[in-house]
Amino acid sequence: MVTLTPAELEEIHAHLHNYMHTEEAQSMKGFCQHGAVSTYDHVMNVVRLSYYLNKRFRLGADMRSLVVGSFLHDFYLYDWHDNDGTHRLHGFTHPQRALSNASRLFALNEKEQAIIRQHMWPLTFRAIPSCRESMIVCLSDKISSAIETLFHRK
Repeated sequence: MVTLTPAELEEIHAHLHNYMHTEEAQSMKGFCQHGAVSTYDHVMNVVRLSYYLNKRFRLGADMRSLVVGSFLHDFYLYDWHDNDGTHRLHGFTHPQRALSNASRLFALNEKEQAIIRQHMWPLTFRAIPSCRESMIVCLSDKISSAIETLFHRK
C-alpha cells in the first residue's frame, strides 16, 4: 500500500513490540477482515498508512500514540462474518469492544483510547475524532478498507 524505509519500519516495530507479539494480537491473524485480508494484516496496513501520512505530510501527530492506536483500533477479537447473529451491528459496536479488550490488556493513553473509540466515524456519528491522531487513523482505515475490499478478494 505504501513504501516505508527499513528505518521507518523499525520505528513502527519498536512502538508495537509490547503489543504485536501477544497471544490476543496474534489471534487476529485468524479473523477475516476485508476480502482475503486478515484483521492483523488490516491493522498493520492502517498502521503503515497512518505513519506514512503523518510523516510525509508533517501532520504533527504523536507517533507512538498514532501507531499503537492504529494497531489496536480493531482489537475486537472475533470474526464479524460469523452468521450466529451476535455481530449484526458490528460496524456500530466493535469500537467499544476493541477499546474494552485493549484496555483490559494494556495501559492506554487518552489519544490511543480516542483513536480506537472514534475510528468508525461518521458511521458512529457521535464518536467524532477529537484529536489529529484519531482523524489520521479514521482516514487511513477508510482508505485501507476500500483497497482491501476492492483489490484483495478471496
